[in-house]
Amino acid sequence: MNPMMFPRMLTSHGEGWAWLKRIHPSVAKLYFLYVIPMSLIPPAMLLYAWRTYGGPPLPEITLGEAWFLAVVFFTAELVMVPIMGRVLQMIGQVVDASPSYQDAFTLAAVVPTPLWLAPVALFVPSLVFNILMMLLALACAAVLIFQGVDRTYDLNDEGHSLLLGGSVFAAGLVAWVIMLVLAFVTWGTVLA
Repeated sequence: MNPMMFPRMLTSHGEGWAWLKRIHPSVAKLYFLYVIPMSLIPPAMLLYAWRTYGGPPLPEITLGEAWFLAVVFFTAELVMVPIMGRVLQMIGQVVDASPSYQDAFTLAAVVPTPLWLAPVALFVPSLVFNILMMLLALACAAVLIFQGVDRTYDLNDEGHSLLLGGSVFAAGLVAWVIMLVLAFVTWGTVLA
């Protein structure tokens, strides 16, 4: 995926999304060339943070335990995107739309991009700064959802777009919470 198109997906209702629809990457290509590399960023940055400045608010754990947590989180990310693709395909039934799995997977792969990039802020050892960056990433993901549902589901009705966008956002939040719970449960297991 062309990284220069990503900002256009946030700011333009059609330009970046039209480009993505035109190149129409396969699920496998998008997964291997975009999802996997982007999914590496959060665990890599967490490992960096533990190694570089550890301590509060990060728990005192060994590097091996940090690696274990990073691998669990990375695996959860890789599993969640295809599942979300299927969930997004089924959510279309809310407004009698039925996108292909490829289109729903594309939306599921693009939307978490800001969440994958937000951990780069861990280069700055400030809890407040990192929380602000995560909130900004959530806002950008919401914008991507509301910009992308029209294209993915071929909607022309603004009411349907808002309804479906809200449903997709809710499903994404549930997936994010599931991943965080998995991380905390794993974290608890490691620290026990």
